[in-house]
Amino acid sequence: MNGKYKLTNFARAVNNLQNILRETATPIVRDAAIKRYELCYELAWKAIQEALRTEGLEVCKSPKNCFQQAFQQGWIEDEQTFAEMIAKRNLTTHTYNDHLAEEVYANLKKYLVLFEFLLAQLQIGLEKSSFNVSLTKYE
Repeated sequence: MNGKYKLTNFARAVNNLQNILRETATPIVRDAAIKRYELCYELAWKAIQEALRTEGLEVCKSPKNCFQQAFQQGWIEDEQTFAEMIAKRNLTTHTYNDHLAEEVYANLKKYLVLFEFLLAQLQIGLEKSSFNVSLTKYE
């Protein structure tokens, strides 16, 4: 899988999260939003891996390490909230209860802003690289 494909998929996932967060909150919307968040999370660290590879840097092997390296590169500004996202993502994947779901859902707009910033930074960096990725909004 090449870098353009990974970044395009991350862009699509961010757009999908944006769209679901515009919907009226219901238990179904909440659950769908959490799943879209989980997908953003997964695609974010894979896009970071590819960006690091493109830059000729050591490629991270885990989400935590990837987010730390992205912070070091200036692609992430809020390392603490990304650490919170890692913890919440691990909980949503392995445990399900309404209290946790509500807690995560309440933070998704904050997490979305971080994903949007990361996406913009990766786009800027990859536009400077040899494969010039074009990111468009997906409707």
